[in-house]
Amino acid sequence: MKKFGFLALALGLFAVACNNAGTATEGDSTKVDSLVQAAQSTVDSAAQVVDSAAQVVDSTAKAIDSTAKAH
Repeated sequence: MKKFGFLALALGLFAVACNNAGTATEGDSTKVDSLVQAAQSTVDSAAQVVDSAAQVVDSTAKAIDSTAKAH
């Protein structure tokens, strides 16, 4: 669920940054680039959190399966 929130944030930042595309100056494009890179970093970080959580769920499922087989 967090992954979708960060994706929405990234897309929101991108939309805000591109809103003034017709009046952008050279300095503005630098800001846009840094915002896009920050948003991408946030999305990548969120993906790592989701992957870590999935690994925990998988290892818990394996432990439950091995306990069930033992009994």
